[in-house]
Amino acid sequence: MKFNFEKIKCNLLLNLNFPKPHFRFKNSENNISIFDIIRKKFVVLQPEEWVRQHCIHYLIEYKNYPKSLINVEKELKVNDLKKRYDIVIYKPDGTIQLIVECKAPNIEINQKVFDQIARYNLILNADYLMVTNGINHYYCQMDFENEKYLFLKDIPNYSE
Repeated sequence: MKFNFEKIKCNLLLNLNFPKPHFRFKNSENNISIFDIIRKKFVVLQPEEWVRQHCIHYLIEYKNYPKSLINVEKELKVNDLKKRYDIVIYKPDGTIQLIVECKAPNIEINQKVFDQIARYNLILNADYLMVTNGINHYYCQMDFENEKYLFLKDIPNYSE
């Protein structure tokens, strides 16, 4: 089915600070959906999902993370509260290499967002954190010994 992507972009989506991937879309009951290559299904396209899908493609196509090690939108218990992380990338040994927190482009990346991903990481113990609203990206490496994170210019490639 053909879509007027300019209309979609104006109404919902922005050009993001990621390389432009190739996406599959569908229209169902007046909802536009985007195909998630990790969950292997179409999901309703919302601004945060737009960012998440760009980030997934970026991590696979430009940072060489294998699809088989990526998990998207899974439940996590934080202080007896049910939360959902956006993206987690595992290492082959099952430990977590990277947690990504995605926000809609209109959401400011602030201390509250970093506190959110830090709470998730108390449980997940990832080596790296990434926070993005699609416009601004922040990358951190965990320093567990000193209980802090170190900001990086970029997230490492999978092979590094």
